[in-house]
Amino acid sequence: MTTSFSVVRRNSVARVAPFSYQRAFSRNIGWVTQEEQAILRTKRVAIAGGGGVGGQYLLTLARLGIGAFRIADFDTFDIANFNRQAGATMSTLAQPKVDVMAAMARDINPELDIQIFPAGINKDNLPEFLDGVDLYIDGLDFFAFDIRQQTFALCASLGVPATTVAPLGMGAALLNFMPGKMTFEEYFRWGDLPELDKAIRFVVGLAPAGLHRGYLIEPSAVNFAERRGPSTVMGIQLCAGIAATEALKILLNRGPVRCAPHGMQFDAYRNKISHTWRPGGNGNPIQRFAIAIGTRQFAKAAK
Repeated sequence: MTTSFSVVRRNSVARVAPFSYQRAFSRNIGWVTQEEQAILRTKRVAIAGGGGVGGQYLLTLARLGIGAFRIADFDTFDIANFNRQAGATMSTLAQPKVDVMAAMARDINPELDIQIFPAGINKDNLPEFLDGVDLYIDGLDFFAFDIRQQTFALCASLGVPATTVAPLGMGAALLNFMPGKMTFEEYFRWGDLPELDKAIRFVVGLAPAGLHRGYLIEPSAVNFAERRGPSTVMGIQLCAGIAATEALKILLNRGPVRCAPHGMQFDAYRNKISHTWRPGGNGNPIQRFAIAIGTRQFAKAAK
């Protein structure tokens, strides 16, 4: 009887209580001021990718009180997404990721302004996707090299701060690309290289410290040629916490924001954190050596 009453009572409260932005995000106050929370309400964040990190970024930032989003993804949820993607459930199988994630975010804040790009982003709609946004956060699939390159290039051109946080093993690696500072292209040096070379340079550039490499117990699970690799929900959730914290600092202009060629990797499995500095990005001698090793390892594995 007690349980039934409490459920009825909770449901009754849920039916009659109107949404209040101030009440919904009141527990943020203390770590942010009332004035800062009001500023976050006015900000618009663009997130490309609505699956693993992208979906979790949206929900985390919605709970932070960000007021507007643009989200893009052309894919639908599949059972292979269950190990890490916040929107992947039996009830959402085969449903568009952007629709599911937008609905989940609006359940947190029904006042949200969310614009969805159900075909994903491409060279034609990218200017609209980034127009007037305060921050871009990269949630694209690892292998989406061309559109990632175009997106970061346009961010640099428009002066839009851009953040990428990669889930690596049971940790996360952060890089910020801020207006007027080193660009994505200057750091990764992709140019017109083949996709395999971009993949190797991306991995090496994302996490120069390589904290995750020591506990990959099934190396065959990584196959750049087949565009597949392992993932963990721990890595996804750590990425969301880091990305949202960087977003807070960038959007409120509060606290230090390290940007490329500075980077950070935290690995929960190894209980280690590493701050890296690679002047010249992948053109740095240390990075060139690591890229050469990665290229040889891939060639050996492909035989």
